[in-house]
Amino acid sequence: MKPLVEVRGLSAVAGTAVLVDGVDFKVWPGQVTALVGASGSGKTTSALALLGEHGRGVRLSGEVRVDGIDLMSNGADAAAVRGRVVAYMPQHPGSALNPARRIGTAIGELSRLHNHGADGVVEALRAAQLPGDRSTQRRFPHQFSGGQRQRIALAQALACRPKVLVLDEPSTGLDSITRLQLVSELKELTGQGLGILLLSHDLELVRALAQYVVVLDAGRVIDAGGTDVLPAATKLRPRPGTTGTPTPLLQAMNLTASLRARGRDPILQEVELTVPPGGCVGVVGRSGSGKTTLARCLAGLHERHTGRITLSDQPLPVLRKRSAEQARRVQYVWQEVRGSFDERRRVDDQVARTAERLRGVSRVDAKAEAVATLARLGVSAMVAARPPSQLSGGELQRAAIARALLARPDVLICDEITTALDEHGTALVVELLTELQDSGMALVWISHDLGLVAAVADRVLVLEVGRVVEEGPPATVMAKPAHEITERLVRAARLGRSGVAASDPDPGPRTPAVPEDVVPEGAVPEGAVPETVVPEAEPPPVLTSCADTRSEPQR
Repeated sequence: MKPLVEVRGLSAVAGTAVLVDGVDFKVWPGQVTALVGASGSGKTTSALALLGEHGRGVRLSGEVRVDGIDLMSNGADAAAVRGRVVAYMPQHPGSALNPARRIGTAIGELSRLHNHGADGVVEALRAAQLPGDRSTQRRFPHQFSGGQRQRIALAQALACRPKVLVLDEPSTGLDSITRLQLVSELKELTGQGLGILLLSHDLELVRALAQYVVVLDAGRVIDAGGTDVLPAATKLRPRPGTTGTPTPLLQAMNLTASLRARGRDPILQEVELTVPPGGCVGVVGRSGSGKTTLARCLAGLHERHTGRITLSDQPLPVLRKRSAEQARRVQYVWQEVRGSFDERRRVDDQVARTAERLRGVSRVDAKAEAVATLARLGVSAMVAARPPSQLSGGELQRAAIARALLARPDVLICDEITTALDEHGTALVVELLTELQDSGMALVWISHDLGLVAAVADRVLVLEVGRVVEEGPPATVMAKPAHEITERLVRAARLGRSGVAASDPDPGPRTPAVPEDVVPEGAVPEGAVPETVVPEAEPPPVLTSCADTRSEPQR
């Protein structure tokens, strides 16, 4: 069998910095090749070479053959490869989606462009675990959650019907149930002959999918082979948590949020949350369940809500009405961080700016503090001196955390802050935040990683369709889930571990929690995935609620 992709001796140089040095790998029809390694190890640079693309100021050398075409000797052939032969799904879906176009229009244009006028919108959406109905196609990217936008970006790539699919962190922002369904769908696609190049920090996903693994470190291949070359999975122990009633630092009472005025299209309903000083409350749930909306309400960014939010027993208004001190005390780390950085300025300057504006620190001292905090998180001063476009997703994610920490907040709201990090990067973040917790800083930790949440949180809230359906100490919630959706999340989170078949789709609920035909009047549909992998003969899934607006600020 002839490989679809052959990469030999690929090198990438930017100025005097060597980004990739002598990388070799192949992608075969019907198989998955995975590139793994720490943030900044050269995974994305290597993958973009398959499209004949590279970053500004980067020079490529070596041999890259895609479907028999040598892209390094004739750059003009790269245009013929993009889309029709190789399709790419980027790590940050916000960069691939046009905020001014409805998703159905954008996907349809790609399908017609690369398939001689054929319209494959519904097929692409269903393959990406999204419904293909007209109401979904007419929505804009900002009307989906982060995990749902990830699937829309995947649908755009699948609409091109490529021979090779490059997936850059495809499980970012996906809950454990959807991730399990994604594995089943990707296995089905490879069964049809599609070759996949998988770039991921999610080693369980790699174990479930890949036939061949290439391990990168500092731009070089340090190991290659089957999944046995992957490091052993880190086992996290759930914390016993707290059972008493703590003294609240941040509190939300009867919090209800909606997309439209006068409570139309509700997203959150009657949520109660209490975060004590030095405590950590974990929030988990499926994509579109309202987690980011809850974070935005606490941060003061989502104004269409009722109920009461207090900080140290004092009312906490929306962000535009908060004092500088209130803004300093409550900081928010975005789910999609790239959109929150100014591409024209150095990253370390943007991180230092927080201390200057919110704490009145001099520019010199703020810069020194920024460099020191970034170093604690594994981002060197040399890397931090670059513009955001020259940092990897994991490096930029840690820079966003450092930027928030320089305010020295009392409460840090973390929205999927480890999705772009490998295990080492995650450990650095957890270590630093744990130290700050010991000093009294409180955390609201929103994540799809149930194991991580259970290891860092004192209490866990499970959201489903905007409501808290279960709450308790992490060890209890993980070991004895009381609600059906919690049980499914815990079971699906065991992807790639012993006793769990990665190819089996989530079996779905034994009995529905609510009648399937009940949809709130006037609700804007939410991009929730189907409860099980949908066979060709079944009707598409129905969306039942709505996700929040953008999870990152507009520049």
